[in-house]
Parts: sequence; C-alpha cells; structure tokens
Amino acid sequence: MKVYTRRGDQGETDLFGEGRVGKDDLRVRSYGDVDELNACVGLYAAATSLEEMRGLAQRVQSSLFDLGSQLAAPDASKRAKSQIPEVGSDAIEILEKEIDAFEEELEPLARFILPGGTEAAARLHHARTVCRRAERSAVALARRENLEAPILGYLNRLSDWLFVLARLENRRAGVDDVEWKGREGG
Repeated sequence: MKVYTRRGDQGETDLFGEGRVGKDDLRVRSYGDVDELNACVGLYAAATSLEEMRGLAQRVQSSLFDLGSQLAAPDASKRAKSQIPEVGSDAIEILEKEIDAFEEELEPLARFILPGGTEAAARLHHARTVCRRAERSAVALARRENLEAPILGYLNRLSDWLFVLARLENRRAGVDDVEWKGREGG
C-alpha cells in the first residue's frame, strides 16, 4: 500500500462512510487539530525522563487517536458496525481521578504561571494550548452538527490534565514553575 493516493490533490478528502469533503471542512479541521495535539503529546512522551509519565501520555495518545477516528466518521451506526473505538465518559473520569491525585502532590497555585520550567513541562504547556484549539474546533463543529457530548468534555478535561501534569513534571524534576510577575516583571 502506498502512502500517497493523489486523491487529495484537489483539496478534498474522504470522511469514513460519508463521501468527500473539502480539506478545509470544519470536521476535517477538528480531527486535524486532534491529530496535532496527539503529536504534541508524543513530543512530551519523548522528552520526559519519567517512565510513569510517558505511560500516561501514551494512553492519552491512544484516546486521542480514537477521538480523531470518531470525528472522521460522523455516522455513529457506521462507527459501531466497523468497530471504530469512541472516547466515552469513562475516559473523562480517569482524567479527573488523575488530576485529583496529581494535585495532592503539588503546592496550591498562588499566582498565574507561565509555560516553562523543564523542556518536558514546556511541551505539556504547548500541548495544552493545542488542546484548547482542538476544543474550540470541536465546539464549532458541535454547533453545526450533532456531536457526542463526551468529545467536548474529554478535550476540556484533557487541557486541565495537561496543565496539572506540566506542574507535576516540574515538581518531580525539582524545578519551580515559572510565575507570572505582571507587566513590570517584578
């Protein structure tokens, strides 16, 4: 099987079971943003020295791949028939439990923090911003089409998870979060 097909050379792509749409279609943008987010989480997984964190990131990557597949296949009955996995409310509950556990290890936030600290934490902060974009794309899609509620909830919770994981990455590396000092920097 070749990587290229030339079918997209005119700016269109296939949705699973739904025919062809423009590559600038909101649904394509939405799963493209999820794909970019997945790549950002992969960069973090490659950068962290903490095996436990790498495992968590790789689990999230699998969920993001499922989510992208779900977005690329709009018809739920066709997804079920083809056994395309979906991200459900159980995935949101796992993220919430992990956020709660991570926060027990962290000092409460006293100020806003800037993306930074270790390289791995900075990569998580970058992933968080891409996650927010993916969420905005999914919200726009949900306003136009019927979109399963767990998709929006998962992306919303995932951005919180990425933020808390970035703080935990810094803590475990013995590096302080970078606090925002305001306009004057002091």
